[in-house]
Amino acid sequence: MPAMPLFRVAVTGDSMAPALRPGEWWIAARTRRARVGDIVVVDHPEEDLLAVKRLVRRAGRDCWVEGDNPVRSRDSRHFGPVDSSRIMGRLLVRYAPLPPRRPARWLTTRS
Repeated sequence: MPAMPLFRVAVTGDSMAPALRPGEWWIAARTRRARVGDIVVVDHPEEDLLAVKRLVRRAGRDCWVEGDNPVRSRDSRHFGPVDSSRIMGRLLVRYAPLPPRRPARWLTTRS
């Protein structure tokens, strides 16, 4: 049975702040064909986890990924380029938490 083309991603750290915040949930599409500038899900080369990083550069099979918050990110600046086979997908849309609801604006008529 093939893997589902979409999967959920929970943001747990602040390495991608301000673009992504801890506690956000995103839908990602499985692909190894991400473009420079995409936010991708990477099989971390040093730890047993998936990481969310920005794809900064591609050179053949080598991909350079970085967090938007360099002070809080362990990324290619620390472990070097990752093989493109480690890219699990790219983020598509945030689905939680939902944006705060605004109070309804009631239309009034003046007499």
